[in-house]
Amino acid sequence: MPDQLLLDLFKAYFSARQNKRNTPPALEFELNYEKEIFKLYKELKDGSYEISKSTAFIIFDPVQREIIASSFRDRIIYHLVFNYINPIFEPTFIYDSYSCRKNKGTHFGINRINSFIRACSDNYQKEAYILKLDISGYFMSINKKILWNKIRSVLLKNKEKCNFDFFIILSLIKKIVFHNYTKNYIIKGNKNNWSSLPRNKSLFFAKNNCGLPIGNLTSQLFSNIYLNSLDHFIKRDLKYKYYGRYVDDFIIIDNNREKLKNSIKVIKKYLKTELGLEINPKKIYLQNFKKGVSFLGVKIKPYRIYISNRTKNNFYKKINNVKGCLLNNELNIVSSINSYLGAMKHYNNYKLRKKILENLNFNNIIIDKNFYKIS
Repeated sequence: MPDQLLLDLFKAYFSARQNKRNTPPALEFELNYEKEIFKLYKELKDGSYEISKSTAFIIFDPVQREIIASSFRDRIIYHLVFNYINPIFEPTFIYDSYSCRKNKGTHFGINRINSFIRACSDNYQKEAYILKLDISGYFMSINKKILWNKIRSVLLKNKEKCNFDFFIILSLIKKIVFHNYTKNYIIKGNKNNWSSLPRNKSLFFAKNNCGLPIGNLTSQLFSNIYLNSLDHFIKRDLKYKYYGRYVDDFIIIDNNREKLKNSIKVIKKYLKTELGLEINPKKIYLQNFKKGVSFLGVKIKPYRIYISNRTKNNFYKKINNVKGCLLNNELNIVSSINSYLGAMKHYNNYKLRKKILENLNFNNIIIDKNFYKIS
């Protein structure tokens, strides 16, 4: 009978190739995927597995960001680790952390914050205030030693629940956490793309033993684990009922403005002493709920949610790109437009969708009657 680890590697492979099957790395791996998975299995069993070369590049949509993409074989390993340990950590998370969690995400988080504002203000009848905070250079500031201790501690406490080879996976997680992605990589694109990127948003300028690459599945899970104690601190110690977080972007709603104001210092101290993190001083927002709040690409105001100006501007840029591509009969960018439309349809922006899409004015584009998608 096949070893459970081997079976789980195959499951991780099928998870990793989902929505990636037609990419060159996935196609290349698929040519001999059984042989490659058996090779990964052997490396895990004898401890010889090493993370391979990554690809570093800069993206500009929706914002400028450094991506260090792992090889496809490494992504399989990350899915394996995620599948094993996420069920153990999931019960430890508060309900209102929204990133990289099943049945949650941006729309869920937006609707929860909107419901918090309504509840705290008694359906907009009482005074309520919104405190929004952001962590400066979060992924690049994550301390690997603190992260590793958090992961190891929880796994050791739940060792009897781990239905996998505990020490192989624990050793593997340690290897992933402490791997230096800036030592073995290739650059895709122009090196000058880094010139306008702030240093606190690049792994190449991170402090020693700090920083996780954006985009890896394990990085998303690890980022939730790292801030889990902050979530509990704000809920349990500071006793805030209306609190939600998406990655490093978090919001508290309360009727007492002074309490919120005083909490900024307390949260700053906790982040600094316990996690080695700092609040971005330029992104501290404390206002009456009537002024609304920007969160996850939308503006939440009483009785209305609409997309933010930045999202709107990015959408206009995408439309302009689509025009150029359509002139060259390149329709692959249509899916990107539809991703914007799919997000927008949840909020109050029918007139905006109509205005933008009608401006396309191309005979070979079919526009949905509700302006939800194009084809």
